[in-house]
Amino acid sequence: MIMAASETTILDVRDLQARRGGVTVLDIPVLELKSGEVLSLIGPNGAGKSSLLLVLARLIPASGTLRFKGQDIHRNTGVLDYRRRIAMVFQEPLLLDTTVFDNVAAGLKLRGMKRREIGDRVIAALAQFGISHLARRHARTLSGGESQRTSLARAFAIQPEIVFLDEPFSSLDPPTREGLIEDLHRILKETKTAAVMATHDRIEALRLSQRVAVMKAGKIVQIGPPTDVMNRPVDEFVASFVGMETLIPGEIVRAAAGTIIIHVGDGQEIEAVGAFHPGERVVCCIRPEQVTLSVGGFPSGASARNIAPGVVAQITPLGLFYRVSVKSGFCISAFVTAPALDELSIEEGKPIFVSFKATAVHVIKS
Repeated sequence: MIMAASETTILDVRDLQARRGGVTVLDIPVLELKSGEVLSLIGPNGAGKSSLLLVLARLIPASGTLRFKGQDIHRNTGVLDYRRRIAMVFQEPLLLDTTVFDNVAAGLKLRGMKRREIGDRVIAALAQFGISHLARRHARTLSGGESQRTSLARAFAIQPEIVFLDEPFSSLDPPTREGLIEDLHRILKETKTAAVMATHDRIEALRLSQRVAVMKAGKIVQIGPPTDVMNRPVDEFVASFVGMETLIPGEIVRAAAGTIIIHVGDGQEIEAVGAFHPGERVVCCIRPEQVTLSVGGFPSGASARNIAPGVVAQITPLGLFYRVSVKSGFCISAFVTAPALDELSIEEGKPIFVSFKATAVHVIKS
């Protein structure tokens, strides 16, 4: 999604660095968050996602510049006012030992609001997250999903301008997580609240975010709209992390009019689209959903430019679909549904054909 020209920068970071035990754990030269934007931070454990959230919330120290709506937020200047205008939600709800109503009211009481306004805000926040019926329940009696809804309602009750979310769904079961993601997506859109969310789940990032930042070793290695990051990763690390399950090294042997031919070993070639020169070493990245399987070959008029015979090496169930790994001189993965698996009678060790379009191959320099 392209940000509208009228949207302004609400949070601006420059030359941010955080160190622990003499080791740099965060190194972020530039990062901006637009008003109303949802930015997801994805990456493996230890990539620095949670640390970045804590630094942005000014909960742990870091060097560099952080501006909120154009105003510098220094260690001893403007921090309290800034914290009053943001909220943070952790993986564990961290609820107080009291009722749901009093938990949601906690931040409002700290801000010295009048009792009537607190009541109105709490009632609205409980309704937003579908937990009005839990208002008088004690926090200790709540399920995991109810606890996280309470935590989110507490954060949104203060009407923050930015909410920081640290793996808010990771401990929930799939149905509970699904419902909460839908509600959060709706509420962020309705309230136009800016958000920065750390997550391991790229599907969550795709559904909730206008931009995704991939982190590695405390650095942002790629940032952009989700479809760009998922389909055009800048390197092999990002490619593997965002689901490019097939990575095939090769060498450009021909290039003309935007089309390239890549030698990938054993006399095999892959046709792709890109601006490269003969002799360059590259890696072909292919998403499994872009690969088609056939047990009887493909018709001569098929639109895919890359067709190769192979053998089914492994079939892995993944819930609603299966991953089929094929050895075809190189290893390639495809996703198929259960009906398609049965219809094609796909079995390990069985001969099969794979095909994919030239436009389905994302090529990066190795």
